[in-house]
Amino acid sequence: MSEHYRDPKLKIFALNSNLFLAEKIARAVGVKLGKSSVAQFSDGEIKINIEESIRGSHVYVIQSTSAPVNDHLMELLIMIDALKRASAATINVVIPYFGYARQDRKARSREPITSKLIANMLTIAGASRLVTLDLHAAQIQGFFDIPVDHLMGAPLIANYFLDHDLIGENVVIVSPDHGGVTRARKLAEILKSPIAIIDKRRPCANVAEVMNIIGNVTEKTCILIDDMIDTAGTVTLAADALKQAGAKAIYASCTHPVLSGLALDRIKKSVISKMVVTDSIYLPSEKRIAKIEEISVGELIGEALIRIHENRSLSVLFENHS
Repeated sequence: MSEHYRDPKLKIFALNSNLFLAEKIARAVGVKLGKSSVAQFSDGEIKINIEESIRGSHVYVIQSTSAPVNDHLMELLIMIDALKRASAATINVVIPYFGYARQDRKARSREPITSKLIANMLTIAGASRLVTLDLHAAQIQGFFDIPVDHLMGAPLIANYFLDHDLIGENVVIVSPDHGGVTRARKLAEILKSPIAIIDKRRPCANVAEVMNIIGNVTEKTCILIDDMIDTAGTVTLAADALKQAGAKAIYASCTHPVLSGLALDRIKKSVISKMVVTDSIYLPSEKRIAKIEEISVGELIGEALIRIHENRSLSVLFENHS
């Protein structure tokens, strides 16, 4: 993309969750980040000031709702309100990692559907469009009454493994549960590899019990793929099960490296050779351990924003370009 995007009405603003990714997106588009400030009063209330005119502009706000989730969510809601009151033509929220996505249904009586609540809050605040990446549950798109552009990280993750010659019949793409089969199949199609599925039972939140493996992994290089890795309990148990089943080497990959609680310790001690993640969530230096390899979604999202702004198709972004 040229150094300066030709339409001055396209503006990109970043909040506090992931400034590094926002800068990469702005560079990919060919614009400078908009001028704004985010501060807090002594009691924790968030104060936002937009420091340039955005009247009549098409504004894209970059903000993952990663930890601290509620602070980042409130920043985004207040920013949307500020943009609306400053007469932005459209307010496009770019949420690479969409928090609360695991609460997408009532699994028990008297539970909330929090991801629907978040969708309502964003829409009522004034968002015109959502751009996001690998939602935990694809049906969350239907919670919004505004356009949703749902990008995929699998082609970027595939490029990493293609570059390392991990392709073909000797590689097996493994879904850590039944819900992730579509994601695993997409990666398997690009790498021309078979798939396997971990059949597991989850007795309670953030605790997974591996049951058995559907598919042949003996003497194969296995690549686990998931949308997010939080406490790393599921992925490390799955890796152990694959090793016990005769897997030769085990890699893991995900779009969103939440990595909370005991995650880093579990990954360090695991049989996983390398874990490939994207920068949808900012990783501080203490989380950049040797086993974690980060790839950027900056150019993918940047290209998506240009195409959205120019009313062009996004379907080409769902393909592998290695």
